[in-house]
Amino acid sequence: MTDVLRPTTPASQTSARRRAVRRTPLLTLATVVVLLVLVTVSVSTGDVPLPPFDALGGLFGQGDTATVLIVQEFRAPRMAAAIIAGAGLAVAGALLQRLFRNPLASPDVMGVTGGASFGAVVMLATGASQALMPLAALGGGLLAAVLLGVLGWRSGASVTRLVLVGLAVQAGLTAAVNFMVVRFPTELAGSALQWTTGSVYGRTWTEVWAAGGAVAAALALAFALHRRLAVLDLGDDSAGALGLNTDAARLQVLVTAIVLASLAAALTGPVAFVALAVPHMVRFLAGPPTAGTLALSGLAGAVLLLASDLVAQHLLPVSGLPVGVVTATLGAPWLLVLMIRQSSSVNRSV
Repeated sequence: MTDVLRPTTPASQTSARRRAVRRTPLLTLATVVVLLVLVTVSVSTGDVPLPPFDALGGLFGQGDTATVLIVQEFRAPRMAAAIIAGAGLAVAGALLQRLFRNPLASPDVMGVTGGASFGAVVMLATGASQALMPLAALGGGLLAAVLLGVLGWRSGASVTRLVLVGLAVQAGLTAAVNFMVVRFPTELAGSALQWTTGSVYGRTWTEVWAAGGAVAAALALAFALHRRLAVLDLGDDSAGALGLNTDAARLQVLVTAIVLASLAAALTGPVAFVALAVPHMVRFLAGPPTAGTLALSGLAGAVLLLASDLVAQHLLPVSGLPVGVVTATLGAPWLLVLMIRQSSSVNRSV
């Protein structure tokens, strides 16, 4: 009764996968090219414009001292944070949507990013090291997952119920974050505010390396789980007949998605839209999910978040807006369209 990612017949699925195999490498190459262009724009534009070749040289430590300082210490960490977080969020969204077979399943809709923000703000309030922020965000994401399971996971419960409970968990944790920001001393309130909107401003290499290494490990695990996801796509009976423990496999995929989303939120705060929309775009362009489309989702997420940050920095009339404002502006109508389609599908099935 939900607007699931509907299974197809074996013949049509095989044909679609063949077409996807042909398209995916070309789309991946095009996405890499776009990402490289955005990287060049990111390191060469700002209050001090730099020639593109000089900026790229400064990225690798080549050129005069001022150029290297501007690129490596101020622009490159922000750019890297956007790439890492965008890739993590997009892959997390692809895993959740495929696992639940529902287009509304994503970390920002189901409460995971709200929980990650809650954990990060609590850690910030204690004055702990920034290097511990990924662990705090991960703990908050796991807390949201536990709340989702306790409140929404009932025997025979529909995915729609899980999504609605997730929205409630997200709203509750976001309210808790806002309360703490209001109660914080003035010197902490500004730093904590990014966790309510999503921002890559002021990222440091310490934060990037801490979260980036963990995201890389989680991405590797996500690709290692692809075969199990492919077996789960066949249905529980067929997967069980092939020797797969379906409950354990679902738990592994779910935890991996939560870890990816939480670590991304540790870098940027609760950035909306990326995890929700990118998997849809990739399915529309590349077809049924494969290991190649999962990699394409990560690249597309990096492109979307980096492009949104550049829009926030250079194209909007108000300076200093966080990237979460841009992605939320794009995400609100997208979520509305998805929910209307979901409701229409339910009415047709009834």
